[in-house]
Amino acid sequence: MVSALFVVSEEGYWAEECIEPLTTLSDAGVDVTVATPSGSPPVVDERSLDPDSVGEEKVERLREIHESDDRLNNPEPLAAVSASDYDTVVFPGGHGTEWDINQDKHARTLLRDAVAGDEGNALVVCHAVGILGFTHTEEGKYVVNERDVTGFPNEWEEDIVDENDCMPDGRKLPYWVEDEVKAAGANWDAELDADTSVTVDGDLITARGPGSSHAAATTLLDELGVEAESA
Repeated sequence: MVSALFVVSEEGYWAEECIEPLTTLSDAGVDVTVATPSGSPPVVDERSLDPDSVGEEKVERLREIHESDDRLNNPEPLAAVSASDYDTVVFPGGHGTEWDINQDKHARTLLRDAVAGDEGNALVVCHAVGILGFTHTEEGKYVVNERDVTGFPNEWEEDIVDENDCMPDGRKLPYWVEDEVKAAGANWDAELDADTSVTVDGDLITARGPGSSHAAATTLLDELGVEAESA
């Protein structure tokens, strides 16, 4: 059975960016395991469950899965899992990843190992793409150097943070994803004129944001050679 490891934030994951790929892969028969930095259940960003922007029906579904899914409620600690045990490693987004996942050495090792060699791959979504700006190969080079990627763009970040780079909840955003990933040598294109943005460069798949979550999941299934469940 094809297997996937989801690396999810305890500081606030974006509901659709985690749950859409998780359910899409599960419905296709992929065996999914969830891991968080400490092994505590991940925290959902409540902004991603705003019925005014997401819709009441979708919010109800996302919240029900967040609260009831055994994999999300009983995750593994990152230090206890290895990329070699899975066919793919998935990094859902959310601003919370900037405070834990992207800064976690075990998460970076998982990403490095997932895209090294001829086996395995990784899907990195939205703000989690920032981990590419901090992850190195065993030779010391950035894993994203000269790779084509998409991710959460500066143009969107400008509409969220204030003049001091503080979030609506008052937390200071430590960096902007686009800036860090470009500085690591990536070929960045968030395809702002497109409805969705998913980029495949070898064993690395990146996705722009919540609206690209389903396309990212189906793209990953294609790369894994797994047929998606018919709608």
